[in-house]
Amino acid sequence: QVQLVESGGGLVQPGGSLRLSCAASGSIFSIYTMAWYRQAPGKQRERVAHITSGGNTNYADSVKGRFTISRDNAKNTVSLQMSSLKPEDTAVYYCNVGLRSDRGVNNYWGQGTQVTVSS
Repeated sequence: QVQLVESGGGLVQPGGSLRLSCAASGSIFSIYTMAWYRQAPGKQRERVAHITSGGNTNYADSVKGRFTISRDNAKNTVSLQMSSLKPEDTAVYYCNVGLRSDRGVNNYWGQGTQVTVSS
């Protein structure tokens, strides 16, 4: 059974930094695109950043220049380095991974981790 476990959320002051990590485990054969989404109260879930298996990245305009997504293919992990955080970055952050496992090709979500930016 595939599992995604996230870590690294918390409370940070405006202008501060946080690093989120997500580790995939289970009978995984291949990992394709890995991404981070976020959902703020009363808003729809939005994609923040994604990274392809070849390392190509894409970011939402709201986080360009402040967030960096990376992956470690040997460890099946994806990370999101967040800098210059703003109150509007407050949300629950979810990792999302497309992969092939013993159950075929599927998309998986992490459990979510709260990021709160406040003074």
